[in-house]
Amino acid sequence: MQRRIPRYTPAGVADAAVTTHPFTTEDGLGLCLTRFRRFDCDDVVVLLHGLTASSDLFIMPEHRNMAGYLLDNGFGDVWTLDMRMSNRFPYNTEPHRHTLDDVALYDYPAALAELRRHIGDRRVHVVAHCLGSMTFLMSLFGDVVRNIASVVVNAVGLVMHVPTWSRWKLDYGRELIERVIGLSHLDPRFDRAPALTRGRALARLVSLAHPECDNPACHMVSFMWGSGWPALYSHANLDPVTHDRIADLLGPTGLQYHRHIRKIVRAGRAVKYDSTAPRHASLPDDYLANAEEAETPVLFLTGDHNNVFGDSCVRCHRELTGRSRHPDRYELYVAPGYGYLDCIIGKNAHLDVFPHVLDFLRRRAV
Repeated sequence: MQRRIPRYTPAGVADAAVTTHPFTTEDGLGLCLTRFRRFDCDDVVVLLHGLTASSDLFIMPEHRNMAGYLLDNGFGDVWTLDMRMSNRFPYNTEPHRHTLDDVALYDYPAALAELRRHIGDRRVHVVAHCLGSMTFLMSLFGDVVRNIASVVVNAVGLVMHVPTWSRWKLDYGRELIERVIGLSHLDPRFDRAPALTRGRALARLVSLAHPECDNPACHMVSFMWGSGWPALYSHANLDPVTHDRIADLLGPTGLQYHRHIRKIVRAGRAVKYDSTAPRHASLPDDYLANAEEAETPVLFLTGDHNNVFGDSCVRCHRELTGRSRHPDRYELYVAPGYGYLDCIIGKNAHLDVFPHVLDFLRRRAV
């Protein structure tokens, strides 16, 4: 099949100067920031993807995207971060022992240090998706990063509550896939693997349970991340071009992060993976332990049909407003008719969802 939109293209952000800014984390990984600049302004926005995704979620050329929307509405300096969970890097599928604690401890401080080299002491706002949301809040509530003007998190925060089928997959699926089937990673493109391979066979099996469309990659991402037909979005909310290239937007991943996610799901909130790990000694065992001291305003955003993390954002909003000395700093918006990912990549998200993000950022830009 011919790809109609090339991967990693900045073509979706018009009339902006695009520059890339590589940097290295303290634990030795090379990551990258991309800057989309039209004019200097007092408020800079950084966009964060989730696991297996990348900056491409925010710069899609087939419809009005988040980066372009913010640039068009007064935020003239927008950055995207590709951290270690990005599908632009090989780190997801290489053998590794990275956890979400590593993302919180190493990726964001290094990224913000590089960002500050270019923008100085201007206000920084963060808009994050999925595990980018959780890990950034872990970094913020773990006192690893400071001086953030506001945060918008999509799909999940520091509380994690998943559907029953997803919990079952977390409890048993990793061992089944790694030790019984013999796969070291999952890939939405498994249907393109050679015949008679384990990946191809798994893709065919998964597609038998997903008659809702004829895109095997769509079936695989539902299997990988959620519970539903499809799990991550409503087909009606996607441009057909987006649906056709979903494997470009959501790439392969190993299963190491699932170990940490499973522990978090069992705890019901963000907790450290290994409380005895020396490299994580500065991080809290429970990232909600000092929630009452947090001062950064947060908007929790989710669709009312989030089949990946359920009502996790609603629960986190309730938890933080109950604990905080400043409950008015936490806001919640549940987008009707949207799910987990279409709040970001939906063809009409610029009409239905982005205005709520923009309103929050404008009110917190003081």
